[in-house]
Amino acid sequence: MFTNSDLFSYKEGTTQNNDIEIFYRDYGPDDAEPILLVQGLGGQLINWPQHLIEYLIDNNFRPIVFDNRDTGLSTRVVSDSFSDEKRGNTILRSYIRYYLRLPIKSEYTIDDMANDAVAVLDDLNILQAHVLGISMGGMIAQIIASSYSDRTKTFTLIASTASTPSPLNGPTRKVRKLLMDRTKNPSSTIDQRVNRTRKIFSEIGYQGVDLNTDEFYQNVVSAVKRGGKDDTGFGRQLTAILGSENRLDKVKSIKAPTLIIHGKEDPLIKVKNAYKTSKLIKDSKLIVISDMRHLIEPPVFDQFKQDLLKHLKN
Repeated sequence: MFTNSDLFSYKEGTTQNNDIEIFYRDYGPDDAEPILLVQGLGGQLINWPQHLIEYLIDNNFRPIVFDNRDTGLSTRVVSDSFSDEKRGNTILRSYIRYYLRLPIKSEYTIDDMANDAVAVLDDLNILQAHVLGISMGGMIAQIIASSYSDRTKTFTLIASTASTPSPLNGPTRKVRKLLMDRTKNPSSTIDQRVNRTRKIFSEIGYQGVDLNTDEFYQNVVSAVKRGGKDDTGFGRQLTAILGSENRLDKVKSIKAPTLIIHGKEDPLIKVKNAYKTSKLIKDSKLIVISDMRHLIEPPVFDQFKQDLLKHLKN
């Protein structure tokens, strides 16, 4: 299916990974260098910044984006443990078990989500692609780069971690509270979800950005309507992060040329994670941006886009 947006033409489709259907968008062109972008916790394919997509296209790359399972137009995983009356206790219990170093039962793992991503490449008959992941998407991308090394041309990791988030390397108390609120109250009204998103972005995004605009409101409304009323997938993705196996040994095995980008003031995944990951991946390049937090707004992107291009071109 071919669709036109204000800036781009693209084709959309779906692919299967066992009983999971993944919805993707391919910006093309087919003869450009494919780059697979892996989105973070709760993010949809439409949440990738247009300035990033446009920059890649302008430099002869072929961005391919998709909805992770439990987001957007991809399959929602049915789970009795995430019913309305059990959801809050499920997430809280997972956090407690994680902090006590006890096993956590999740509906799926980060490895399963990596297989979803590779299924997108298979459906498009792409044998090898550049792989870029942000936040949870970076965790998924680590599995792709390690377990599917022959499919990974270069690896770019943004605002992510090789370790499971903990009190020492994970979100600040205020950010953690905002994330927990989303897991407990997924069926809020549109205005409530806009306000909740505004609060989260004000904590994890670039300081000084005005979020009280019609554009911000409409973007969130569009995402809410596209993703539907069921926002319980956010909690299941969070539990998958906590319940997945440690990736440190897999990350050590990554051979693809690697660029790591992290914000010095990231309140969601502390910058110490970037230094640790850089030590794990041989010959990786680390860029720490002083005024970056967890997102890649235009002022942030302008500071590393030339480094990204050089990394991808080389």
